[in-house]
Amino acid sequence: MKTTLPSQSIDLSPEEIARYSRHLILPQVGLDGQKKLASARILLVGMGGLGSPASLYLTAAGVGTLGLAEMDRVEVHNLQRQIVHDTATVGKSKIESARARLQSLNPHVKLDEHSEGVTFDNALEVFSKYDLILDGSDNFPTRYLVNDAAFFAGKPLIYGSIFQFEGQVSLFDTKAGGSCYRCLFPHMPEEGAVPNCEEAGVFGALCGVVGSLQAMEAIKFLLGIGESLKNRLLVIESLAMQFRTLRLKKEKACPLCGENPSILKFEKENYEFSCRIDPSGPPQKEEMRFPVEVGVEEARRWLDSEKPPYLLDIRESYEAAVCQIKGSAFVPMGEIPNSLDALPKDRPILVYCHHGQRSLRITQFLRFKGFDTATSMAGGIQAWAEKLEPDMARY
Repeated sequence: MKTTLPSQSIDLSPEEIARYSRHLILPQVGLDGQKKLASARILLVGMGGLGSPASLYLTAAGVGTLGLAEMDRVEVHNLQRQIVHDTATVGKSKIESARARLQSLNPHVKLDEHSEGVTFDNALEVFSKYDLILDGSDNFPTRYLVNDAAFFAGKPLIYGSIFQFEGQVSLFDTKAGGSCYRCLFPHMPEEGAVPNCEEAGVFGALCGVVGSLQAMEAIKFLLGIGESLKNRLLVIESLAMQFRTLRLKKEKACPLCGENPSILKFEKENYEFSCRIDPSGPPQKEEMRFPVEVGVEEARRWLDSEKPPYLLDIRESYEAAVCQIKGSAFVPMGEIPNSLDALPKDRPILVYCHHGQRSLRITQFLRFKGFDTATSMAGGIQAWAEKLEPDMARY
């Protein structure tokens, strides 16, 4: 892996040499590598669950300039996972809170503040000032905006995300021929088809794992050492304590970086919706007969009945390639909003994913759209394999 940064001539002070001594004795880093870090510029998008640990480790590592892009204020519920903040900073802007902590950690790092966050109006200009973008956003509009802005600005992007007990990390570097986020998830889900940012919940310590991995990928990239996560997706399942690496590829059909892209320029309407969902919806006419969620044993009884439900697998293609329940129809989660006309309204729909979290959200979305008999299979295909088909391949 080769870094995109040219060699820099920066002198380190005696205090800095002492501070970074454990880096300097690593053959893969050394004095020249530490100077590379001191000349580097990284933009952190979001100072929340992922931006907190990432900023602490990048600051400790001696990255020359860190851009902090955030517009929110610290709230008490943030402190369960956003470790760059503390009780004393509740009510303050997250940038102000983070700046104080990071400056006290390492005064040699320059901190550039972007208190308006990353928006459509400023993204390309802000990105142009940095060597590398690290995405710690927590909603789909920002995530797609950051991905597309990095593409049009020609900047490498360290991606990270958290959903409850699962995390993901990757490196998207389209300028060097790598894949982008849209190669993995081509289109932004419609509002209501994604987890509610306030209600889905998140396992706090997992943020530390994912954010630290993002920082590690950034440092490796800047130094040009090791094997990066370019064209690979690292999936962390904290409940099972499993780390899986999935191979990605630059998709020919990608709407952004593919052979015949449909996204030819940076347009504002591509990134507009709130990640909040409207709790109101059509009445649940058959709630008791068709509950929102059933266990795998009940799901099997339904499937073995004379009038089985429509079995809908909403996982991604790389997951379905590992294993699938016989008789499943396959529609990835992100494509559901555009595939409603293809779903039956004259029979129940049984939805499943890997662990049952995504399927529950899609079930709620389908009911909101009038599919009153949609039901999620609790535990997903993992529970199905453990309880009903122990010989099924797992991941």
